[in-house]
Amino acid sequence: MEISQRKYLFILLVLLSLIVILAGGLVWVVLSGGHTGFFEPKNNNNIEVVQTEPVKVPLSAEEVVMVHPPSVEDPEPQVLPVEKVLFEYVEVTGGCGPHFEGECLNVRSGPGVEYPAVAKLRNGIVLKAGGMVMNEGEEWYKIVFDEWLRYPERVKGDWYVAAEFVDILYDEGDRTVWEDGKSTTTKNIIVDRSDQKLYAYDGEELVMEYTISTGLELTPTPRGTFTIYKKTPSRYMQGPLPNLVSQQYYDLPGVPWNLYFTEGGAVIHGAYWHESFGRPYSHGCVNVSPAEARILYNWATLGTTVTVRD
Repeated sequence: MEISQRKYLFILLVLLSLIVILAGGLVWVVLSGGHTGFFEPKNNNNIEVVQTEPVKVPLSAEEVVMVHPPSVEDPEPQVLPVEKVLFEYVEVTGGCGPHFEGECLNVRSGPGVEYPAVAKLRNGIVLKAGGMVMNEGEEWYKIVFDEWLRYPERVKGDWYVAAEFVDILYDEGDRTVWEDGKSTTTKNIIVDRSDQKLYAYDGEELVMEYTISTGLELTPTPRGTFTIYKKTPSRYMQGPLPNLVSQQYYDLPGVPWNLYFTEGGAVIHGAYWHESFGRPYSHGCVNVSPAEARILYNWATLGTTVTVRD
């Protein structure tokens, strides 16, 4: 009889222990909001999950980001400005002259002199770099063309240039003003077609004066008052262009320091392929020497007024 009582007491203690364990588990489920810990909790507050991966796409200087707070106690999103992203460019300094006089800089299809030359570059050309490659102790920059090209078939294979013949530049790259953006700049540029002169003013103060080349008689630089709406340190100019009387072939990589002021394609830019400043020469753009174009580019802001007159 004593053994039976002990058995019953043991069974009773086991049952009581199980009841305590089950009751404790139920309390934990209630306190944890229904989550047992075996599954990932649901996002019941519609809070955007913050990604830990870095942003892969470069953002322009005009953009902002909307950041959602991690706590539901502060539901209002924050609008934060994006820090400027700088891109790497190379400016040719060890090439030939405007008419290919002297020794041009050979563009190689690979990072080394043993690779064939695919193009010859003149001084003043500015190209976007996609990175630096070290080969047998020599630095080479890989060139990238990430813009729209009218004749992409003209660019054959990869482009590499030796670091010793170029200067390294850093720029924000393509910048375009917002369509509804309001400019507060006091800067303005006057292009005089009769005198073949460019005058840059900040308010009433004359900041710079350059001798230029505007469009030829059949391809004139348009008269009127415009606004600089886009800037880019490098562009690839190719011709012939559609809807122009002139069907001249040209292929000009790395045209430097571009200030766009008409939707029709009129641009103030550096011209490394001629020295005929002081008389009309272009297909409608305003040509400036590369060195002066760089100064003007760094000075002018988006929204700067451009007046073309006779």
